[in-house]
This record gives sequence, C-alpha cells and structure tokens, in this order.
Amino acid sequence: MNSETDKAGAEKSGDLSQLQVSASPHIRDTITTRRIMQDVSISLMPAGLAAVYFFGDRALLVIATCIVSSMLTEAATRKILKRPNTLSDGSALVTGLLLAYCLPPSSPYWICIVGAACSIVLAKELYGGLGHNPFNPALVGRAILLAAWPTQMTTWMMPRMEWLGRLDAVTGATPLTALKLYGKTAPLWDLFIGRVGGSLGETSALALLIGAAYLLLRRVIEWRIPTGFILTVFLLSALLGGNPFFAILSGGVILGAFFMATDYVTSPITPRGKLIFGVGCGVITILIRSFGGYPEGVCYAILLMNCTTSLIEKYTQPKGYGIVPVRRGSS
Repeated sequence: MNSETDKAGAEKSGDLSQLQVSASPHIRDTITTRRIMQDVSISLMPAGLAAVYFFGDRALLVIATCIVSSMLTEAATRKILKRPNTLSDGSALVTGLLLAYCLPPSSPYWICIVGAACSIVLAKELYGGLGHNPFNPALVGRAILLAAWPTQMTTWMMPRMEWLGRLDAVTGATPLTALKLYGKTAPLWDLFIGRVGGSLGETSALALLIGAAYLLLRRVIEWRIPTGFILTVFLLSALLGGNPFFAILSGGVILGAFFMATDYVTSPITPRGKLIFGVGCGVITILIRSFGGYPEGVCYAILLMNCTTSLIEKYTQPKGYGIVPVRRGSS
C-alpha cells in the first residue's frame, strides 16, 4: 500500500496482510502474509517428519506443544493489549514451529511453554506485533532458554550413532560437541540424512534442503542470504583447518541460513545488504564455534546480525533514478 490513508484504514480494520515494505520503486503484489506463512510451514514439514522418524513420538509432542503454546500466547497477549486477533496470518504457528526445531527432542514440556511465551511476548508483541520486531522471535526464545536452563537445553536424545560407539544410547553428544570435546567427527552421510543428535529441526540436512528448494521455487526467499551464510562458513572453516562440509552439515547452519536469517522483518531488504547480512552470520558462527566456549554459534550470529539490519540498509540503499550525487565544494 502506498498511501497513508490506505495504511491507516488497514491498521484500523486489523488487516495488515497486504502491507509491504521493500526498496523503491514500490509495486503492489497479491502475496499476503498468510500465504507466505503457509509456504514456510509447508517447507518445514520434511524436517519435522525426519525428526519424528529419528526421535520418535516425543519429537511430535514437543512440536505440538510449542505451536499450541505460541498461538495461545499470541491470542491472549493481543486480547490483553486490546489489539486485533492475528492468529489467522499464521505467524504464531511458524514461530512455534521454528522454536520447536531449535529445542532438543527431550525438552520438558514446560520448557516449550516458557520458550513460546518468551518468543511471542518479549520478542514480538511488546514491539507491536509482526512487522515491528527487531529480532527473530524463535531465536530469542531459544537464547533465553539456553541462558536460563542450560542443562535441559543441552541434554540430547540420540538416534543410532555407530560412529560414537553407541547403538541404542538415550543421551549423548551432538556432532559439534563431540568434535570440540573429543575430536570425533560424524560421518557426512549421517549428518546429511539426520542420523545424529541435535535440535529437532537441524539434524537432517536432506529434509531441510527439500524445504529450502520449495521456498526458493515459490520465491518466498531468495539466494543471497543463504548463499552468503553457507559459503562464508565453508570458506572460513576450510581456512581454519576444519572440514568445511562437516561445518555446513552439522549444527544449525542450514536451518538458520534458509529459514531464520531470511526472515523478512529482521533482515535487510536491499540486495547488497542481504549478502552482507549472510556473510556476517557466517563469520560470527565460525568465530563462536572456533574460539568460543559454546560449540554452536548460529543462534547468536543471527541475533547479533539482526542488530545491524537498519545500519546495513542505511548504507546499501540503491541510488534514486536520475539522482546525481553532489561533490563537496561544488555549487
């Protein structure tokens, strides 16, 4: 919408699905927030099915608890704040789904509920709701949970893992933890299909890539942020003497690059800005993994780069058509 009158009318009616924010020139589009969220939900289904296959019914219950908690929290919060109900746009469902994918399969149900409340209330609604949040809500929820309850957030349920000598282990180390503490690396094939320990939605690269291909084909996301993110992780890990394929396939790089760093609200909208944002996420991820005490850095990398979005957009705005910059000293 291009006029303030249309925007005011949409806000009054509660229908914000047609509001678009993009770099000039501005054009109208029939794509709605609901359709985008539906596409994201569909793209995340393969990873969810993989999680249930490898970790069992517990994974399904964690996913369901996060989704229901997120939706109920958003409905209650908006009612208390006397704002229009926005459950129909699907953003609360996606937030709950992404939060679940950031949690260990063995997460207690109360962890899911608290995480959903933090994601929706602290990272979304207190800023004004969808479109106003500066940080990715699901990652904020995960960061808070990890800081408050590190034991529950680092207790991992394992599928069959022959490479660690565990055939039926209940708990164990993720590939990144095993590398950092024991110097062991998981087979790349196990990492690719998801037969490793980790958060629910990050273990199967195959399932995530299927979902990413769907988003790219539907043009919900574009290539710049994921490419900058993944290539940077690949190159820096190789320069530091690590296995670049292991660095990409382990942890949350693929989940973060395609499904979280590409969030419309919290990432730049300019083409050069997207590349810079993706590269920044990759650099911080490798720095935390290589020199930090925590084996994974994707969550904090994306949140830190969210802080820079406005600055990146400021310095990467395209020049207006026909505008010639004035040199200093010229009259």
